Amino acid sequence: MKKKLLALALALTMVLSLGACGSKPAEDTTPDTTPETTDTTPDTTPETTDTEDTGSTEETPTYEPATVRVAYMPNLGSASSLFTAMEQGYFEEVGLTVEPYQFSGGPAEISAMASGDIDISQIGHGAHSLCIQGDAAVFAFDQLSQADAVVANKAKGIESAADLKGKTVAVATGTSSQIILQFVLQDAGLTEADINTVEMNVEGMTAALVSGQIDAAATWSPNTVTLAEAMGDDYLVLGTNNDYTDQAAFPSSFICTSEYAAANQDILVRFSQAILKAQVYRAENIDEVAKMLAAKLDAPEDTMLAATGEGNWQGTVDCMGDFDTIRGYYEAQQQVFLNNGTVTEEVPVENYVLFDVMQAAYDAYSAQ
Repeated sequence: MKKKLLALALALTMVLSLGACGSKPAEDTTPDTTPETTDTTPDTTPETTDTEDTGSTEETPTYEPATVRVAYMPNLGSASSLFTAMEQGYFEEVGLTVEPYQFSGGPAEISAMASGDIDISQIGHGAHSLCIQGDAAVFAFDQLSQADAVVANKAKGIESAADLKGKTVAVATGTSSQIILQFVLQDAGLTEADINTVEMNVEGMTAALVSGQIDAAATWSPNTVTLAEAMGDDYLVLGTNNDYTDQAAFPSSFICTSEYAAANQDILVRFSQAILKAQVYRAENIDEVAKMLAAKLDAPEDTMLAATGEGNWQGTVDCMGDFDTIRGYYEAQQQVFLNNGTVTEEVPVENYVLFDVMQAAYDAYSAQ
């Protein structure tokens, strides 16, 4: 079946340029109480460099030390820029100490921010609907996801998406898992009413699909890599983000509550400045980043290396400072939620995307 085109021509135009420029809370809402940290001891006395021949003095910027608690998910798309900035000392350069906490999904991260347990979160596409609804604000664009997929067990009699009718399919509601499932079903002329959905986090889906407890799953990398290795010839991909780039954008972002943003704009700018630097490093050294992240997350290195295609890393770098393009990503993303009914009323992107923070961070990064 032909894919359904987006209603808004402007959003479609922005989405078609991706190649060139490129809710239900999860069950685990309690962060790890022994976070991994990067220690920061910034010099509070300005350093100066005297130049004898001109008499000029250059002052090294100094920052008020601050600690931020940051939620992430254990995959390259969510954790790569965060851990790169930690490992390369980019947060230290701007006076920040980062305490990372692992979560299983964006809705759980947003709940933790609302309760005050977390300051900043990295979320995938699906949880942005909560930002549109006012639960959080986007302050940094991270990347365009290519990680989501609906996969099936061919041994269960599934050869195409149309064969999902009447089958048991695992989904993580409120995340990009639900979004990619809706796209695949729509393409096959089906709806969620035509299948038996089972609520699971993506880690649980992996074991359930391999053991035959479910017939298919809407999941994301690196779980897809693990499934492909475990299932062999029975592994079947029914659809991924890349199949729908003519209809939607799938950005992932760093977010915080509106209250935190109002009280800590300087911290957000400094955090984003470090992330921009990490994004450049990530694009140039993605294999190295994958190996580092495998060690940090205690994940198989081969699996992480096989997942390096799950994000448009260079596209993120190409679009730095191009806020018209970034705005288009979020407009196209919102249209997806409007089309599937997750969001019922259009909201100006400026209401939940902090372009002033993005601009200030880019200016600071460019001045380095």
